[in-house]
Amino acid sequence: MAALRLLGPAVGWRLAAAARPIYPNGQPQRGNRLTPSDDEMYQRTSIQHLERESQDIMFVEGYTNRGFTISGNKVVGPCAVLPRAILQWNVGMYQDISAESLTLFRLLEPRIEILVLGTGDKVQRLDPAVLRLMRQCGIAVEVQDTPNACATFNFLTSERRVTAAGLIPPPGAAGR
Repeated sequence: MAALRLLGPAVGWRLAAAARPIYPNGQPQRGNRLTPSDDEMYQRTSIQHLERESQDIMFVEGYTNRGFTISGNKVVGPCAVLPRAILQWNVGMYQDISAESLTLFRLLEPRIEILVLGTGDKVQRLDPAVLRLMRQCGIAVEVQDTPNACATFNFLTSERRVTAAGLIPPPGAAGR
């Protein structure tokens, strides 16, 4: 019995020693750390596009209190941004948004899924009857202040959603 007790700790120590990893230079090596040679390699990395952006996609690149820059085009005043076109939108302020001013968006083919409305410096409440009419036509309407409406439109467009926007320049915007 005494012989077994002496073997127990010796065997346990051997197993513990065998389980410890052996590191060169006595230090663990981290695979996620970059060395200067790795940085030099990463500087020479090239990227290849698998799919180029379509020229037909509209993106709002900037806005001022006078208008918008959309896909390189300068637009003065309120505008309707459609999947493949930019039009002047005949509204002066958010109170002018009516069933008649939204007729353009209801007539588009293919039918748009989401209409993003930018109402200027802040979110404005639109006539519930107008929003209900758009919903009955199968078009979801998102009403936001113009800066957020531009970002939402760009996001939805980048996801390839069939989206349109009605944008009113925010009066307080100096340029973005």
